[in-house]
Amino acid sequence: MEVENVLHMKEGDGQSSYAKNSLLQRTMINKARPVLQESIRDLYHALQPECLMMADLGCSSGPNSLLVVSEIIDIIDEERQKFDRKCPKFGVFLNDLPGNDFSAIFNLLPSFYQSLKEEKGGDFGPCYVSGTPKSFYGRIFPDQFLHFVHSSYSVHWLSQVPRELESSTGEALNKGSIYIAKTSPPEILQAYYAQFKRDFVLFLRSQAKEMVPGGRMVLTLQGSFQRNDPDSIWELLGSTLQTMVLEQGLIEQEKLDRFNMPFYAPTVEEIKNLVEAEGSFSVNKLEAFTVDSSVDTNQNLENRAKFIAMTIRAVTESLLTTAFKEAAMDDLFLRFKIMVKERMARERSEYLNIVVSVTKRV
Repeated sequence: MEVENVLHMKEGDGQSSYAKNSLLQRTMINKARPVLQESIRDLYHALQPECLMMADLGCSSGPNSLLVVSEIIDIIDEERQKFDRKCPKFGVFLNDLPGNDFSAIFNLLPSFYQSLKEEKGGDFGPCYVSGTPKSFYGRIFPDQFLHFVHSSYSVHWLSQVPRELESSTGEALNKGSIYIAKTSPPEILQAYYAQFKRDFVLFLRSQAKEMVPGGRMVLTLQGSFQRNDPDSIWELLGSTLQTMVLEQGLIEQEKLDRFNMPFYAPTVEEIKNLVEAEGSFSVNKLEAFTVDSSVDTNQNLENRAKFIAMTIRAVTESLLTTAFKEAAMDDLFLRFKIMVKERMARERSEYLNIVVSVTKRV
């Protein structure tokens, strides 16, 4: 399945793009803030651009879409005032797949521009924001065009389901699972890693051509503690789908056998090795941190399970409705919430997240 023909964003109806405007994504951005701040300061002092060109790849559609942009502008404005320098201009490119509801972003711009004017004064900028609808697995911008690239919670989505999950005769090889499971044979894990490697290397090569020498890039993505330790949230979703096959026939077994998530959560070591092997970037920081799956552990169990179910629905519904049918979605995620709640009552559920800061080699 060509995932990029399915993934798109519509704020508020559960459909998604590479990244979804959510509390989870905002939390990831906040957790990665120290790495972002250090990267921007280093970039500014090293290059001192008259017009700083930056891209946010796989952006959100709501307020989160301008959260990182605002942070970057604040950092540079603070640094230039320390050294009594003229404020640079800013060119901001918000990228996502063509189905993204860019109008939701554009509707935020008048108030964004007004707040910049009020907070920064007349000698600031200016700042120009535009949308760039295109897959980031490939070229988007001209050569040596960007000083800074950011992406949060997007590059763990694959461009497509690994072709190796189907035999040469068309037989589904990952029956009983929708992702890597603890019981998966090695060839399933290898198929997922191979697809992630193809996509991530293409991503790095594209950014290397589009960034100026000395440019910086900060990526935040979901990770795994070790390669054979899959994200159990997908096992739960797969189990929920299986119950709907067995109990009511709401979902066809053959369709479920052929459905696989276009997702891969790499290990820290895998990211490090791929960046070094590709060779265009040097690694400045590579860190991992965990966040509770429900984000807010102060909530009761019911609300935490509901939050997780809503988050997973937001990022998977367009894929699931394409593979199965829209009428099954409400029942599916009600059942899924119950299974999540039962698991959370037994054990803690966390996401491992990776943040990596790199510099384009000269």
